Amino acid sequence: MDINSERSILPYSHVSQKTLLRFLLGFACIFVFIAFFFNSVEEIIMGQVKILTTPSNLTTDYFALTSAGAAFFNSGILTIHAILLIKMTKARINGTLIAAVFTVAAFSLFGKNLYNSMPIVAGAFSYAWMTKVSAKKSLLAALFGTALGPLVNEITFNIGLPIVPGILMGSAAGFAAGFILPPLAHHFVLFTKGFSLYNIGFSSGVVGTVFTSILRSTGVVIEPVSLLSSGYNVPLSILFFLLFAISLAYGLYLNEWSFKGYSSITKHSGQLSTDYLDKTGFSLTLINMSLLGFISMAFVLCLGGELNGPTIGGILTVVGFGAFGKHVKNVLPILLGVALIGYVNGYDMSDTSVIIAGLFGTTIAPIAGRYGLIMGMLAGGLHLTVVSNTSYLHGGINLYNNGFAGGFVAALMIPLLEAVQYHREKRREMREPVDPAEEIEQEQS
Repeated sequence: MDINSERSILPYSHVSQKTLLRFLLGFACIFVFIAFFFNSVEEIIMGQVKILTTPSNLTTDYFALTSAGAAFFNSGILTIHAILLIKMTKARINGTLIAAVFTVAAFSLFGKNLYNSMPIVAGAFSYAWMTKVSAKKSLLAALFGTALGPLVNEITFNIGLPIVPGILMGSAAGFAAGFILPPLAHHFVLFTKGFSLYNIGFSSGVVGTVFTSILRSTGVVIEPVSLLSSGYNVPLSILFFLLFAISLAYGLYLNEWSFKGYSSITKHSGQLSTDYLDKTGFSLTLINMSLLGFISMAFVLCLGGELNGPTIGGILTVVGFGAFGKHVKNVLPILLGVALIGYVNGYDMSDTSVIIAGLFGTTIAPIAGRYGLIMGMLAGGLHLTVVSNTSYLHGGINLYNNGFAGGFVAALMIPLLEAVQYHREKRREMREPVDPAEEIEQEQS
């Protein structure tokens, strides 16, 4: 179905598909535009070359690898690329796709680039072609699956191969990873029962672990890295607080300058698949995204953290999923749980790894949405301990390490919580008095 033909279908507070497309494109263009406030054209071009030709295992902050301008330019270009894929497949923009586009923008600040993304995208769409299904069916796997981009760079540039064989083998590995992601992601959603929003992050973790194991068996050393920048707090605080303020003002304008109806978002647990754009409209969704942006920024700054590629990436991912599963009520317990366990266990709370564990750990926000504050905080604390140990498994070639860890947390907690809830309801039923007349009627029937 053509995007323009969707104008008659307006469940989004009378916002057309064309308007949503312009919203996403405007977001991408802002990143391209602000890149030139940080660096010159020459510096950005040189930075792009370095980004494309350097291994990008988790956590390779492009701010530190090159410059802020080159990182923002890379993010803007990758975001435009994602929008072109949406246009090409004629997919209807919904909350899931908004989350996907924002996630691409986020991780293009520390790990994704055009070179390492293209083979994965090609693999995902080839799977759709081979199975004779619409390309739209593999679009999400193509966008989210670029989490495995570092696999392509690692094989191409970091295991000692000549450049041409390296490009061929790296691209082939990326293509294979992209090809198998769609069916795996469809299967693994049952593993977490939809309580981890980064479902493809878990799938990518499994695939990344397999590829890393194969490479390590041949003697290749693959390890996560920690290349991080600092000193950008003032300009980035001004930039993103301003962006979120403008977004909030626009959302309020569309919503008749009020928060009326926002509670309809917070009533949802957020469990997959909860599309706020579809359920509540664009105005409330934009308000929700903006509020999550403010909360995420406050989380980083209050803990004394640095605004760098990974933390800005975490903030943007939370904001993007404000259209698909996350809201103030289910995100805050996760952040509180991470902060509490971090303090109790003596973590350096200003450390970027701890902060992004909180931000990306909101993948399990639906647990808080369904089971409440205490269980949400417990899930957040458990996530912090688990994610500290999962990156070694895939060597950092899965950028969505928190999605990988979050999948395990959800898979552990949900069966236990469901069992407790089931027995609690059974006991409640046993305690409830039975009307004698109803009991006689049931026996007669």
